[in-house]
Amino acid sequence: MKILVLTDIHAKTGAVTRLDSLRQADLVLLSGDITHFGHSREMAIMLQAIRSINPAVYAVTGNCDYPDAEKYLMDEGISLNATFREFGGVTLFGLSGSLPCPGKTPHEYSEEEYEAILTGLAMPQNGPLLFISHQPPYGTINDQVSPGVHVGSKTIRNFIEVHQPLICFTGHIHEGIGMDQIGTSRIVNPGPANAGGYAWAEIEGTTIKKLEITQPFR
Repeated sequence: MKILVLTDIHAKTGAVTRLDSLRQADLVLLSGDITHFGHSREMAIMLQAIRSINPAVYAVTGNCDYPDAEKYLMDEGISLNATFREFGGVTLFGLSGSLPCPGKTPHEYSEEEYEAILTGLAMPQNGPLLFISHQPPYGTINDQVSPGVHVGSKTIRNFIEVHQPLICFTGHIHEGIGMDQIGTSRIVNPGPANAGGYAWAEIEGTTIKKLEITQPFR
C-alpha cells in the first residue's frame, strides 16, 4: 500500500493538489490543520479539492480547524478522531486537536481529555496500526520547538509506548520536521504541507518497505 501523509495544509490547496504523489497514492491521510481557522464550509472546499484527485482520504483536524469542521469529516465518514477504521489491511486510528497553545486556538484538549479518549479502548487485533495524531507525543524531535524544549503530549506518548503502532504520523509543530522512534513505533512529522512537505510510506503486511519525508522548500 502506498500512503501519502499531509499535515498543516492551512488552506493552501494548491500546495497539495499539484503533488504527483496525490494521484499515485492508494491512501491519503491528513493530520490536521487542514484549514486556517476554518469552519465546515472551508473544510468542505479543501476536501473536495483533494478528493476530486484522490477519493481515498481519511483525516483528523488540528487546533486551527473549528469543531464544526470536524463534524464535516464525521458526516462524510472520513474522520479518524477517536475512531478505528480498516483500509486495505491496515487499521487507522486518530486524534484531533492539540494541547493548549500559547495563543488560544479553536480546537484544543487537555492531557486529561486525551487520557479519557485513550483509556479503555477496545484495540483491534487485525493488521498493523497507523496512528494519525495532530498533536505529537512528548520527548521526540517532532515536538521540539527549540533545543531541549518539548511541548508534546505525555498521554499520547504513553499510548504509543503501550500499543506500539507501526507508524505515528503527526504534525502541529512546524519546527518538528523529521522521523523519530518510540520503542518499535516510527514517529513522522513531514512538516507543513503548505510549504511542500509530505510523507510517503509503502507498507506490505506489517513491514515498512519505504518511509520518507520530502521538504522541497526547506
